[in-house]
This record gives sequence, structure tokens and C-alpha cells, in this order.
Amino acid sequence: MLVTVQLGLFVSFSQMVATAIEHAPADLWIVPQGTRCFEDPAPLDDSERFRALAVKGVADAVAVVVGFAEWQSPGGKKTGIFMIGSPLEPAGLHAWNLVAGSVRELAIPGAVAIDQTYFGELKSKGMLDIAEINGKRAQVRAVTKGIRSFTTMPIVFAPLNRAQSYMGMTPNKITYVLVHLVPGATLSDVRSRLQQALSNVEVLTPGEFASRSRSFWLFGTGAGAGLFFGALLGLIVGTVIVGQTLYSNTMDNLYEFAVLRAMGSSGAYIHTVIIIQALISAVIGFLIAAAVGLAIMAATANTALPVLMTPGLTAILFLITVTMCVLSAISAILKVTRMDPAMLFAR
Repeated sequence: MLVTVQLGLFVSFSQMVATAIEHAPADLWIVPQGTRCFEDPAPLDDSERFRALAVKGVADAVAVVVGFAEWQSPGGKKTGIFMIGSPLEPAGLHAWNLVAGSVRELAIPGAVAIDQTYFGELKSKGMLDIAEINGKRAQVRAVTKGIRSFTTMPIVFAPLNRAQSYMGMTPNKITYVLVHLVPGATLSDVRSRLQQALSNVEVLTPGEFASRSRSFWLFGTGAGAGLFFGALLGLIVGTVIVGQTLYSNTMDNLYEFAVLRAMGSSGAYIHTVIIIQALISAVIGFLIAAAVGLAIMAATANTALPVLMTPGLTAILFLITVTMCVLSAISAILKVTRMDPAMLFAR
């Protein structure tokens, strides 16, 4: 259960780090040079987008702005938010998993989209609620479900120009450019031409940008490292506890194993018995841990940092559990292997 929860948190964190990148319909990302992650905003001149449009093989280049702002509820509470802005018409980085409203409604003056996970933090009742962002009026016209930030800072979506206004950015400054290729264009060729035509930028594939963001937050900061070492510690502690349990169980039946040795049972047979005991323990322990993990996943589904259990993670947890139990059984096997059947007479 300890390993399940720790790995579930780690996987959830790693997915949230790149969720916006993975939901953006882009063949390539143009990012300011030196960008470490999606949440590391740096200004990019909008003229770079027009230069990208002139490159052979580029069908469209869509501007995206991200940054931080301050949300103030009608009651006066102020909360830091992370804003994402993109044009409504092209295939940009829009809100997804909508449960109320629509992206088109964001064309209404002052309209924004928020996630229902952060209703309490934003002191918002949802649709049509009024608030202020950096002193400017905002109204909730769309609500999403499950779009969370690993920083626990609420994400707010708005059209490009409005997001720039909320964050105090000039219209000629953006953060990223989403590049869509002409059908049939070769990605590597277009990427090379973009890199040559533009200055002080990097041209990345969505996978590269997502990997860079994960590497930065998971291994370049204390937050990700804490979760990683927490999962590793859980694995070590789990192995030690399982090892002690299996060893103790074998020692409690040491004389029974001595009887088997005295009756002529081979070492391979006794080893098989111990390994089967370990596998039975692994299956029972895994089923209990998986049930508890699913319950925790359901209980944390609507929180800022949920525990996530994917089919792949479940399979990995089963393999880890089996491996822990089998490796832990080795210490018991070594003890039984060195056992002298004559100990029965001493007893």
C-alpha cells in the first residue's frame, strides 16, 4: 500500500507537469531559447510567429501566452492563478474536458474558463460567477473538469488578447507558437527550416517539450525529487517488511522443513515450496494494496494532487510486489539450505 500510494503520487505529478503540452494540437512548438518548462514564461516577439508562417511547410502558427496573475473573488479574497491564453478560432491551446459552457462562449467580453477543482480556492460558484483578475472584470463562462496544476495554482483560460491584458503584456509579446504543418510536409525538414529562419528560439516536438518539462520539475526541483525519493523509500521499506515477514514465517516452520529434508526431499523441492509461499503472499498483498489504492484514487480524484493508478502502473506494481516477495524469500531459502536434518534429534 505504501508503494502504491507513493508511486501513484509520482505518476500523477509527472502527468500534470505536461498535461497542457499534450493537449495542445501542435506538430511543433516554438519556445524562447533556454525555456526549461511550460510554466517558465519568457517573452517572445510576435514577429517570430509571422516569420514562421513564411517558412515552407508551415500551414499555421498560433500564438500562446502563459503567465501568472491574481484572482480576486467578490468577497475580496486574492488567489494566485496561472493563465493560458490562445486565439479561439485556430487550433490553439484551448480549455478541454468542459462540463459547462463552451470555448465559443469565451468570445464574450470578460469571459474565462476555470476548473471545478478550484471552486473552493477561488471562492467561485461556477458558471456566470463574477471576479477580477489583476483589477479587471472576469466572468466564468466555461467550466472544466480535471485540469490541474502540479503547483496547486488554479489554471484559468482566456482568449489571447484578454489574457495579455490580464497579465499586463503588450499585444506584440507572446510566449509560445504552436506550429501546424501542411499535409505531407516532413517534420524534420520543416523543423530545420524554422530553426534557421528564427533567432533566439528553439523548435521542439511536443514529446521533447513534455520530456524537458518533466525532467525539470521531477529532477531539477525539490518537489519532484521529494516524490521520487518518497517512492524509492517506499519500495525499500516494503522490501524490508516483506523480507522480515517471509523469513519469520519460514523460521516458524523450520522443523517442518527439517522433517522434509530428513525424509529425503530435495533442496529444489523445498525451495519451490518457499517460492510458492512468497508468490501467494505477493498476490494477496497486491490485491489488498490495489483495492486500497483504487479507493484512495477515488477519494482524491477531485483534489489538487490526486493519486493516479493507470493500467500500466498497476501492472508495474504487481511485478514489483512479486519481485519483492521472491527476493525476500531468498534469505529464508539460504537458511533452510544450510539446515542440518540432525537438528530434529536435538529437539
